[in-house]
Amino acid sequence: MPRFAVLHADKVNLRAGPGDRYPIEWVYIRRDWPVEVIAQFDHWRRVRDWEGTQGWVHEKMITQRREVVVTGGVRGLRQAPDPNAALVARAESGVMAKLDECRGEWCRIATSDISGWVKRSEIWGVYPNESVP
Repeated sequence: MPRFAVLHADKVNLRAGPGDRYPIEWVYIRRDWPVEVIAQFDHWRRVRDWEGTQGWVHEKMITQRREVVVTGGVRGLRQAPDPNAALVARAESGVMAKLDECRGEWCRIATSDISGWVKRSEIWGVYPNESVP
């Protein structure tokens, strides 16, 4: 721990503490929303999203699949992990994509209709030195 994961349901309650008796502070309404698991207590996981929002969710509400969020601004997706490779698309900040693999400072991400390589530092959802097959 910590580790990255995604929300497993279309509606997930983010609670003030690790249990059903704690108040709901936020409700996520999008499946596959990426989160970072930063603590755990029994069957509850404390998570943080890419905007810094934190709270507790039940372990059944997350899965280890990986998604990332494009950060900072419009980012170029390249055909290969090279700054001189052909540009295949541009992604705006806040776009979510599946994390396929990382090689050094580059990661390959994919949406439903496009995939490409982006610098690791331009996405949230992967650690700087993490190995992603």
